[in-house]
Amino acid sequence: MDLLDQKSMKKVVRVGGVPEHFNLAWHLANENGLFSQEGIEINWQDVPGGTGAMCKALRENELDIAITLTEGIVADIMAGNPSKIIQFYVNSPLRWGIYTGVNSGIKSLDEIASKKYAISRYRSGSHLMAFVNARNLGQTIDEEKDFVLVGNMEGARKALANNDAQVFMWEKYMTKPLVDAGEFRFLGECKTPWPCFAVVATDSFIEENSQLLGKVIEVMNKSCYELKFKELEATQMVAWRYQLKLADAKQWFSELEYAYSEEIDEIQMVSILNDLKSLHIIDRLPQIEEVCYAPNLHVNSSNEY
Repeated sequence: MDLLDQKSMKKVVRVGGVPEHFNLAWHLANENGLFSQEGIEINWQDVPGGTGAMCKALRENELDIAITLTEGIVADIMAGNPSKIIQFYVNSPLRWGIYTGVNSGIKSLDEIASKKYAISRYRSGSHLMAFVNARNLGQTIDEEKDFVLVGNMEGARKALANNDAQVFMWEKYMTKPLVDAGEFRFLGECKTPWPCFAVVATDSFIEENSQLLGKVIEVMNKSCYELKFKELEATQMVAWRYQLKLADAKQWFSELEYAYSEEIDEIQMVSILNDLKSLHIIDRLPQIEEVCYAPNLHVNSSNEY
C-alpha cells in the first residue's frame, strides 16, 4: 500500500490510542513537527473505546499502528488479529482503579464478589484485568454472567448510576475526577503485572513499510525521552490538557516509565505469556514470533522476571 499523501508528498500513517495522558508524547511530537521533519504525516485517532476498539480497528485496516494494553493485544493476536507487538511503549504497570457507583452500597473489595463488572469490550483491559483483580482477591468470575458491555467511560458511568453493573476498572488518575466529584466510589487498585502499553502494527503495514515503521518508532521514542526529562513542564501540561489536579499529575508522572527502546526482551515476554495463560486470558503458550515483531526480539540474560 502506497501511503504517500499526493499533496504534501508525506507518508501518512494512521495511529490510534486512548485519549489519555500516556499518549501526550505522540501529540507533542506531532505538534512540534518531529514527524513532519522526517516526511511523515501522523493521522492520529483518539479511541475512547480503548484496546478492544483498537483491536477491531487494526483487524479492519482502519489503523496502521495502535498503542494498546499488553494483555488485550496479546489475547487478540492469538484470536486472529493480523498484527504484531513492535515494542513496549510504557514499561511501568498501569494502576487500575476499582470503582463502584456512589449509591451502590458497596464499601469494600470484599463485597464485589459475584457483582457485575462494566467492561468496554471483550478482550479490552477492563475485561481482562477483572480476572487479574479476581485472582488477587481470591474471587471467581463467571464469564457468562458477570460482565456488562458498556462501550466506553460514558457507558460505564450510566451503568453504575443505574446499577446495571456494580464494578468498573479504569486507569486510576484519569478516573479520579469522577471520585472527587462524588460520582464513583474508589474501592482500591490493581496493578498490571507486566509493562502496560505496547506499540502494535498490522502485519500488512510491517511488510510493506518496514523502514517507515522504524522511523515512526524512532521519533516516538525520542519524544518520550524528551518529555520524561521535562518534569515541571510536563506535569503542568498533563494537568491542563487532561483536567487533572496538579498533585495527581505529578504523582502519575513520577510513576511513569517509558520504554524508550524497540528491543523486546524474550525472557520477559515468556514470563508475560505464562502469566496470561495462568489467568486464562490466553489458552495456550504461543511462539514469541506469533505475537512480537521478530527483528526486535533479543535476550537479556541479566534480567530476572
